[in-house]
Amino acid sequence: MHDFIAIGDIVTDAFIKLKDASVSCDINREHCTITMAFGDKIPYESVEVVRAVGNSSNAAVSAARLGLKSALVTNMGDDQNGVECLESLKKDGVVTDFISIHQGKETNYHYVLWYEDDRTILVKHQEYDRIFPDVGNPKWLYLSSLGGDTLGYQKQVVEFIKNHLDISLAFQPGTFQIQLGKDELKDIYARTNIFFCNIEEAERILGLNTLGTAELLKRIHELGPKIVIIHDGPKGAYAFDGQNMWYQSAYPDPKPPFERTGAGDALASTTVAALSLGKDLETALKWGMINAMSVVQQVGAQKGLLTRSQINEYLKNVSESFQVKKLD
Repeated sequence: MHDFIAIGDIVTDAFIKLKDASVSCDINREHCTITMAFGDKIPYESVEVVRAVGNSSNAAVSAARLGLKSALVTNMGDDQNGVECLESLKKDGVVTDFISIHQGKETNYHYVLWYEDDRTILVKHQEYDRIFPDVGNPKWLYLSSLGGDTLGYQKQVVEFIKNHLDISLAFQPGTFQIQLGKDELKDIYARTNIFFCNIEEAERILGLNTLGTAELLKRIHELGPKIVIIHDGPKGAYAFDGQNMWYQSAYPDPKPPFERTGAGDALASTTVAALSLGKDLETALKWGMINAMSVVQQVGAQKGLLTRSQINEYLKNVSESFQVKKLD
């Protein structure tokens, strides 16, 4: 039996490190734009290609590094990018039995405009004839980013989880799932054991941008998830289980973040992996924050993912400020 099966699109990310750009933000640095000269030849510093990423691929690798029997359900083309993505997953110990390869199709390929410690991603999700496979009876399913053409496919997932009530479901919606709206995906929200998003995503899901974090947690919880976790980047994360609310600070960065791709994926997947291993929510959040800290010290979403023993080493040396606080 698998411990952890992630469902979602796989992609190759090409990180293009920019050297001639500027960023403009509002006073709180919450809404920013990146600016480059239009119609010009713009020099870049470097390109680094990272295989087999995407929210769900990152989650599957994260769980495998932590010692879980982890698999990925995804669709890809039969091109060279797909071949190299498969090789990358197998190298990390992810089971690839549930990956569908489509003849004559391309594998997703995204361009990441990397400037300073953050990035803007140019995305394109390929369309496939998707059929959800029989994945058996894993402890956890982890559903995340899928393309805009996948509503029917996600209904297949809903039917599967309705018929397997003993499987726990983690849901970390991607851009297109948020765009579909909470009503289209109401059955997924209602069946979710633990839910993850950031503050801006929570506002988009609810169609509201005037609520505090506590109210966002409560409103998302009303959609059905038993536990809701909303993170706020380097400011930490908040959790709500319907009765109690917690705040978990970020793990202090040993040095300035190098590149922030995958921090949210690391937090979410590591928290779920820890719960699968029998840890309580407070401990699981600590694990998640430590892995998120490690990921932003490297390029891409997977290079910095830690093993269980490495996380335990960090836990031995935590400061008093790195604690889960129960909120009133």
